[in-house]
Amino acid sequence: MALTLYRNGSIYSPADPFATAMLVDGNTVAWLGGEEAAERQGQRAETVIDLQGALVTPAFVDSHTHLAALGAVLAGADLSCTASAADLLQAVREAATAGSRQVTGHGWDESGWSDPTLPTAVELEQAGAGQGVYLARVDKHSALVNQRLLQELGLHGITAGLVSGQEHERICRALVQDPARVAADQRRALEHYASRGFAVVVEMAAEHHGGRAGLEQLLAHADPALPEVYAYWGEAVQGAEQARELVAGFNSSRLLGLGGDLLVDGSLGSRTAALREPYADEPSSRGTLYLDARQIAAHLLACTAAGIQAGFHVIGDAGLDEVLAGFDLAAEQVGVPALQGGRHRLEHVEMVDEANRERLLAYSITASMQPRFDEYWGGEHGMYQARLGERAGMMNNLAAMLSAGVPVVFGSDAPVTAVDGWAVVRSAMALNNVSGRISARAAFIAQNRSAYRSIGMMNPYAGQLVIGAPATFAIWSASELAVQTPDSRISSWSTDARAGTPLLPVVDEEIPQCLRTVREGVTLFDALSVSA
Repeated sequence: MALTLYRNGSIYSPADPFATAMLVDGNTVAWLGGEEAAERQGQRAETVIDLQGALVTPAFVDSHTHLAALGAVLAGADLSCTASAADLLQAVREAATAGSRQVTGHGWDESGWSDPTLPTAVELEQAGAGQGVYLARVDKHSALVNQRLLQELGLHGITAGLVSGQEHERICRALVQDPARVAADQRRALEHYASRGFAVVVEMAAEHHGGRAGLEQLLAHADPALPEVYAYWGEAVQGAEQARELVAGFNSSRLLGLGGDLLVDGSLGSRTAALREPYADEPSSRGTLYLDARQIAAHLLACTAAGIQAGFHVIGDAGLDEVLAGFDLAAEQVGVPALQGGRHRLEHVEMVDEANRERLLAYSITASMQPRFDEYWGGEHGMYQARLGERAGMMNNLAAMLSAGVPVVFGSDAPVTAVDGWAVVRSAMALNNVSGRISARAAFIAQNRSAYRSIGMMNPYAGQLVIGAPATFAIWSASELAVQTPDSRISSWSTDARAGTPLLPVVDEEIPQCLRTVREGVTLFDALSVSA
């Protein structure tokens, strides 16, 4: 196992906040220190890397992703810049001329268009020029499809045009029936993660997200040269034996539980998130509940009895009410401590009032959240404001969640938002709701140390760079480092260099670029051009 010394940089370590060098012995951090001591360490190292001022940090963990969908998006049309139905149709025409069997794209968001009118089914058919068309909305809860696609997939009873809910799920399930295509998409996504400084990702799989066969092959063929994959399977169960059999069928310790995108409700963008009050821009709708409290309680009881982590996708306030009502029903049968011990979690959980924060804490529920949602859809003229009116101000209050003691981890929900851990940090520090902002350090920890705890990793050093920790890290180009609070008007002892608080990149304007990603001593990505 080679000894590698990294020196002449900045090492993000709570054990030595002023460290400029790190020695890696195979898959373990063996030493941290300054340049004078690094001279001695260099005499025994087999390889010496001159960082030339680069920053070394623990690698990121994405706590919520969809690998097959991300890989398909990376290979398909990026629709995030489209501003009208005409733009969408033009993108389809351009993709159709490329000769692919199907035209796929992702990222359109009509909530920001001056005219939100979507293309008709006839227009999609014409633009596709004989090819099937699947264009996923940015939230992946609805899509535009043409008749040709439905025919190719052998789907009946679905009308071409805008689809959502169960119809959209049927289409998604049909699209992942090609194992080779899914495997290629998954690998493409993992390589992308490695290039962005991520060593671990948590896949949210379901029949409509990658499919069971796709998850089985993902868990069965772990590649040490790619980020490590943990996963949740989104399928509701009715009893403990059913839960055990379902989990055992995947035959992998990296299947963490039955949850993830097990839908309680949908999304705000598609107006399927379940709300207490009607949508501001569609007063006839309060969204959709896919599971009720009794079904939620049954799933919780089954998983708790089987010793399996449970979870749910929930966004709207009425959806969260239903989830917590399910916890209450389950607690009546097994008691609160049993549910606390289950380490159950919720995905997204965007609309949380003070009373429900207390209930989340009481049940020791982990909240897996996405700060970039606010960057994409928050603000005075954003989609949240259009859908919710004044209620938009309660969205994604990260500070309140952490202050209440609720365990919080962060993810991208890729491909819904782009894969970029530093952009997540920036979003968490710059929420439109000023009172909800958190520090750079808190946002960073939610993407490594806290994320490892949430998946049950017992190594106390996971997500840190200290002696004896796994050599899992990323190297970054970072021009300016600082201790950053969410409010620049506030200073505290922790911002004083004498306090020894490790520094993080200033991400106000410039996002650091990944130069190398290493997982347990194995290089996953390398663009580092410096060496001794």
